[in-house]
Amino acid sequence: MSLKTTIDADIKAAMLAKDKVKLLALRDIKKVILLEETAAGKGGELTEADEMRILQKAVKQRKDSAEIYKQQNREDLLEKEQAEIDVISVYLPKAMSEDELKEALTAIIAKVGASAPSDMGKVMGAATKELAGKADGKAISTMVKSLLANS
Repeated sequence: MSLKTTIDADIKAAMLAKDKVKLLALRDIKKVILLEETAAGKGGELTEADEMRILQKAVKQRKDSAEIYKQQNREDLLEKEQAEIDVISVYLPKAMSEDELKEALTAIIAKVGASAPSDMGKVMGAATKELAGKADGKAISTMVKSLLANS
């Protein structure tokens, strides 16, 4: 079942449950999916990778907003953003643990033949493609820096 179909069903359930926060987050995701489908050159169908990219972007935007609200002591808005992050995260695959990430990145470093911090670009290119949807870009970057610094 596609993400769009799942979101539609969950929107109906949120309406029936009168869950405003969930409904708002799901409608926002549906809007972004529809915009992507109708974008020039897409042909109306999104791949699973496109759907994961959309969800990750939505979560990242909300995390950035939440950070700003936290700095400005806006607890009301911070709670709203955090609730939306929780709703959207349900549709994302389970994130890799730190040990799993380290193991995967060690394999990628060996595969691309990186040995110094100057090879970070090669590693990041391969890692972001291979670990898309499984790990946060910031976590990947931090781990790659530490692994290349120690080699």
